[in-house]
Amino acid sequence: MGTEALRITTADGISVAVDSSGDAGATGWPPIVATHGWANDRSVWAPLVGELVGEPTGGYQVVTWDLRGHGDSDAPPPGAYSRTHVLADLAAVRDHAVGSGGGPAILMGHSLGGFLCLAHAVDHPDEVAGLVLVATGPGFRKAEAREQWNESVRESAVKIGVPPGSEEISMHHDSYVIDHLAEIQVPVLVLLGERDKRFAASASLFERDLDVRESVVVPDQGHMVHVKAPSECASAVRRFIAGLA
Repeated sequence: MGTEALRITTADGISVAVDSSGDAGATGWPPIVATHGWANDRSVWAPLVGELVGEPTGGYQVVTWDLRGHGDSDAPPPGAYSRTHVLADLAAVRDHAVGSGGGPAILMGHSLGGFLCLAHAVDHPDEVAGLVLVATGPGFRKAEAREQWNESVRESAVKIGVPPGSEEISMHHDSYVIDHLAEIQVPVLVLLGERDKRFAASASLFERDLDVRESVVVPDQGHMVHVKAPSECASAVRRFIAGLA
């Protein structure tokens, strides 16, 4: 057991940084592939990974990675940050996690990362054993709402100084995921901080349209609930995975 750091070259030649923690196949559960949110990196998963991998029974295999333009992954020039690009990256990491034996993975994502997990589940349902959606939204049906979101992303990108063009990862130009939400048939766990009001409506939508096994609202926590309350989140993840048997 331990953490292995490596790099994976994706379909368009971008090198992404990946950490694999725990023993692959040791417990018989599918690997967990964790995707962080915009302007974060894979290190935000460390508290939760520590809880999940450090189980007395051997824990789980958890694979974390940096989105392109984030953390230790390559930052290509503008124009290489579309949803298609990033979903291809996620697919490459998922394929690495399951290894030569194939099979599905549990996709866990925070915010933008959760949205990408939903998109992958829509496109590749057979590759997903379950979804853990942490402070996640499914996008917007109305063009006006999408543009309001996109403008907030542009403003934030200027303030925090992300690589040029990488803000595109977090923008919405269609309603593809929310329109196909009900097609996702895999079990779902929803995690949310009590103070994260922006995503509370999304949690209700997920309960209506998805096979939500449990929605956990962690008291006194905000958008970074997985960082601030890793024990509570890990307990919910353990219950969820046990229910997949």
